Amino acid sequence: MILWVLATFVAFFIKGLCGFANTLVFTTILGFGEVNVNISPVELLLGFPSNLILVFKNRKQLNKRVFIPLALLVLAGSIPGAILLKNADVRALKIFFGIVVVLIAVEMFLREYQLIKARKSKLLLGIIGLFSGLLCGLFGIGALLAAYVGRVTESSTEFKANISAVFIVENIFRIVVYSLVGVITLESLRQAAMLLPVMLIGMFAGMKSSEVLDEKVIKKLVIILLAISGAVLVFRNL
Repeated sequence: MILWVLATFVAFFIKGLCGFANTLVFTTILGFGEVNVNISPVELLLGFPSNLILVFKNRKQLNKRVFIPLALLVLAGSIPGAILLKNADVRALKIFFGIVVVLIAVEMFLREYQLIKARKSKLLLGIIGLFSGLLCGLFGIGALLAAYVGRVTESSTEFKANISAVFIVENIFRIVVYSLVGVITLESLRQAAMLLPVMLIGMFAGMKSSEVLDEKVIKKLVIILLAISGAVLVFRNL
């Protein structure tokens, strides 16, 4: 139980600070002793209220032109996702997407240090948005989604508001699916309820820390977490 408490606090501290990567941290810590079928439903049940909190806190920064198209893409990603999961090499897909996430993180890092910002390509943004929806719909992985939102938002509060709004849609969809197929059980509900206070403490500690840290520092943390997310996705599937 200590490992679950540690994983929850650290994962949602990062969530409160940067707006994403809680799934990566949570599953990485618990992956040493638990199987994924036990981890995912608990993380989902804890992640849903955390996204509601971030959207409510940063609601003034919501941009319909950012989160609505992405939410639709995430839902649409479940359709080709089902086909790909059945017929394609899932490991190869995850490796490909992991490499894409790392490359986007590198590009964001280089662009952050340019004196003159490079012009954004609408075509490139459209491609990233499409693949981010597919990846999230396929595997519930939000790294590429974060890469897209990071490119089209200017501040950390705007980033958190819009990516959390997309995650809410994705969370509701997965909660329904997980419930129908029996992945969410009474045990996972009990576990999530016990860890809810730890999640809230971690979330608010992360949110308070983000108010103290410089905006540029948080943006660099987001880029670093993106790079780590992509690298972990690659190495886990080699």
